[in-house]
Amino acid sequence: MMNKTEKEKMELGLLYDANGNESLIKEREYAKEICFQYNQLPPSRAEERKDIIKKLFGKTGNSFLIESSFYCDYGYNIEIGENFYSNHNLVILDGAKVTFGDNVFIAPNCGFYTAGHPLDVEQRNMGLEYAYPIKVGNNVWIGGNVSVMPGVTIGDNTVIGGGSVVTKNIPSGVIAVGNPCRVLREITDEDKNKYKKSMNE
Repeated sequence: MMNKTEKEKMELGLLYDANGNESLIKEREYAKEICFQYNQLPPSRAEERKDIIKKLFGKTGNSFLIESSFYCDYGYNIEIGENFYSNHNLVILDGAKVTFGDNVFIAPNCGFYTAGHPLDVEQRNMGLEYAYPIKVGNNVWIGGNVSVMPGVTIGDNTVIGGGSVVTKNIPSGVIAVGNPCRVLREITDEDKNKYKKSMNE
């Protein structure tokens, strides 16, 4: 069997050398150059900013807005659905796929980190790491200063409270908060109807 490339190892969730591999270094340099260009553009140049994200990401919807500043590792591993919004200072370390569904709203200073490092100190000091995919469902609201760790899935119609560190999967239709993030309760019909009355007045 032929030896796997570092990129193939990365895609398979195996330990790989991200910092000693010329190909991966060049891909990250390209993505960071694109992010730099994006972050320098004024908000008034909305269409140009949108085109940059479409060029950088693996997949986008037609309707999205990502406030500056934004940073990622590769870009091509990021997929966003329709009506995606992220506030300032979003960081996505996309060594593995990071997928967002439709109607995802992300508050400021959030991070989605597919990258992790081995507990074994010798492997870690060699620069080895791994990357596990992150998936966020439809209709998800993520509060400010939330960190989502490698391998996490967040279900549809869920709210993640501000300051949470999400280390494990979170189911659909719940409010979850904390460090580590835990389900607080299900979202009820009363929650859904809370603001409808005021909207109709």
